[in-house]
Formats: sequence, C-alpha cells, structure tokens
Amino acid sequence: MKEIVLDTETTGLSVKDGHRIVEIGCIELDELIPTKNIFHFYLNPGRKVSEEAFKVHGYSNEFLSDKQKFSEIAEDFLKFIKDKNIIIHNAEFDMAHINNELLLAGKEKITKKNVIDTLDIARNKFPGSSISLDALCKRFGIDNAKRKKHTALIDCELLSKVYINLLDQ
Repeated sequence: MKEIVLDTETTGLSVKDGHRIVEIGCIELDELIPTKNIFHFYLNPGRKVSEEAFKVHGYSNEFLSDKQKFSEIAEDFLKFIKDKNIIIHNAEFDMAHINNELLLAGKEKITKKNVIDTLDIARNKFPGSSISLDALCKRFGIDNAKRKKHTALIDCELLSKVYINLLDQ
C-alpha cells in the first residue's frame, strides 16, 4: 500500500489571518519504505512571511518572491496524493492550510478520511508525554541533527521514521 508523508511550512499560524503555504513536501512510502517519489516546492505566498514563521523555517520574502504560486502546482499535487493515505503530524494545521490553498486555486478540498494524524496516534500511545516531532525522534532514537530549522522535506523524512515506530509500538 502506498502512502504519502506530508508537511508544509507557512507564513504564519492561522488561515483566518490570511497566512499561506511557503513550502510543501511529500514523500511516498510503499509498504512503509520511502520511495524515490517525492513532491517538493517552495512557493510564493503572495504575502509577507511573519517574523515568527521566519524564525521557524528561515524562508525570506526575497527567497520566495520568484517561486511558483500554489495554484500553479495544485493539479500536480492532487495527482501525487490521489487515492493514497496521507500521513501528517498535526494534520489539523496542515490540512487547514492545504484546503485553503486548494479553495483559492478553485479546487476541491481534501477530506479527512484518508488522513492519518501521527499526533493523534502519539497522544493515544503516550498520554501526558511530549509528542512534538523532536520529542518523538528522541523517544525512538531517530537522529534529527540535520533539523536546524523546520523544512518540509526533512520533517517528512523524520516523520516517516516516527510513523513506522508508532505503528511498531
């Protein structure tokens, strides 16, 4: 069974405040093994990156200014994830941003039925424990040293390893 591990980086926390996606990364898993099939884009959000978000991911307005808009990659994104389960850590956040972008691009929203939220799995397995991606990497002995800033692809790589460990526990 093929699945997609997905992560986004954004201009800020809330879609309600007009925040947009600046990076989207997806790694395909086949029977829990990462394939060479990835989907990755830096995106021009059409608005300024908040200072808080810049501290998290380090993508400047200047860096993003010449990148494609989400609407230009939306169709390819939908083809990439079609008929696959999508694994996300804190799915509510990423799905709100993705569905906002899809809506703005004139596409249909993604339903939650194919989404697996590793935050929910971790919350159920380790009640009361820290369940951030970094905390789960530490718990499972996953090396996250190259994660200096949040980046979609590195976070997807880490999450794919965390996901396998969550299923094994």
